[in-house]
Amino acid sequence: MFGPFRASSPLSGGLLWKIPWRLSSPQKYRHRLRLRRVDKVVSIVDSALAKKGLSTKGLERWKDEMPKEQEMLPKDKYTVFDRKEKKYRKGIHKVPKWTRVSQRLNPPGY
Repeated sequence: MFGPFRASSPLSGGLLWKIPWRLSSPQKYRHRLRLRRVDKVVSIVDSALAKKGLSTKGLERWKDEMPKEQEMLPKDKYTVFDRKEKKYRKGIHKVPKWTRVSQRLNPPGY
C-alpha cells in the first residue's frame, strides 16, 4: 500500500495534467503543417470548381477573409483570443480540439 509508487492525485499535479506554458518547436511545426493542409484543400476545391465553372459563396468568403499560413502573424498562429486570460490570449495547445472554430482571425473589434 505505501510502496515506492504512490498514487498521485491528478488535480494536485499528476503528470497527465501538466501542460507547458508554451508550445514546443515540434508542436509548432505540426500546427503549421495543419494550417498549410487546410490552405491546400481550399485551393484544390477552388481549382476543381473553377474547372467546372462553379463557385460557392462560402469558399469565396473563406478566400477573401482568411489569411494563408504564410501571411499570418505568429501571435495569430499560436494563440487564440480568450476573454478570461490576463492579456486576452491563450496558447493554442491549451484549447480543447472540439472547441476550436478557426485560429486564423482575431475576433471582431479586437
